[in-house]
Amino acid sequence: MNEAIETPIFPLGTVLFPGGPLPLRIFEPRYLDMVSDCLRSERPFGVCLIRSGSEVGDPAEPHRTGTLARIVDWGRDDRGILTIEAVGETRFRVIETRAAPDRLLLGRCEPITETEARVPSEYEPLARLARTLTERFAPRYRHARPPPDGDSPRGAPWTGYRLAELLPIPAPHRQHLLEMDDPVARLRQIDRVVALMAEAARGSEAE
Repeated sequence: MNEAIETPIFPLGTVLFPGGPLPLRIFEPRYLDMVSDCLRSERPFGVCLIRSGSEVGDPAEPHRTGTLARIVDWGRDDRGILTIEAVGETRFRVIETRAAPDRLLLGRCEPITETEARVPSEYEPLARLARTLTERFAPRYRHARPPPDGDSPRGAPWTGYRLAELLPIPAPHRQHLLEMDDPVARLRQIDRVVALMAEAARGSEAE
């Protein structure tokens, strides 16, 4: 079992995957302080999809599986609002949470060790699709690790995460894909999604 860590939790209306990009505009004082502390200490913060509540105001209730996000760039927009770019790192499971006096949510979290696997031959079309989409949206991934080689044991996790974040999948389904520990089973789920999308597209063309 991995040693638990305490990290600030940023509940959001989106799911962050390992290796995925996360651009944010920061304006609430608690998150401005969080970003300042993360930059100063060179530590990541946790991102979890909101289960209930909202991104602003009182602390939202997060889902219990999230991803650590490391800030790789920051600046200010034309209105002076702080903007950051972060990249997803390790998944984690939240053991317990508490609210700090400034309403920043702090979580005691257990990092999840990633299971590596090569992309099985039957899912090679998914690997090609993931590479095509990441090339199309290359500016988003300028701070991320490059795609693994075709026979790399990082292939199945990378392919699943990229398709999960780039395909038009509802947030609850994305959360389910994030929570899956078997990267090949994740590809199997995504393959079904892609098949349903292709079937729907054929139906639209036939009308």
